[in-house]
Amino acid sequence: MELRLAQCLLVAKVLVADGMITPEERRFLDATLARMRLDAAERARVVELDGWDEAEKVVAQMSEDDKRELVELLLTAASVDGRLSPQEAVAVGKISRALGL
Repeated sequence: MELRLAQCLLVAKVLVADGMITPEERRFLDATLARMRLDAAERARVVELDGWDEAEKVVAQMSEDDKRELVELLLTAASVDGRLSPQEAVAVGKISRALGL
């Protein structure tokens, strides 16, 4: 799995943690997928959450600075709709711990 796909899967994992995706979160995800230049097949994997369990292992290979940037992106994603749900906060926390942060 490519790093950019893994990062987008983790963004999606955080966004769906509370069981719903708001319009603001959907726009954020779409913008992230475009910025990461995912093709149609990769975008479908993200939308279907296909491979999100493997994604943490892939991003765990990044430098500590890159991991911190990813966690910042995840926090931004979680709060893009104006609130950070408890489930989203837990998801970010679990991913952060899995990355050793």
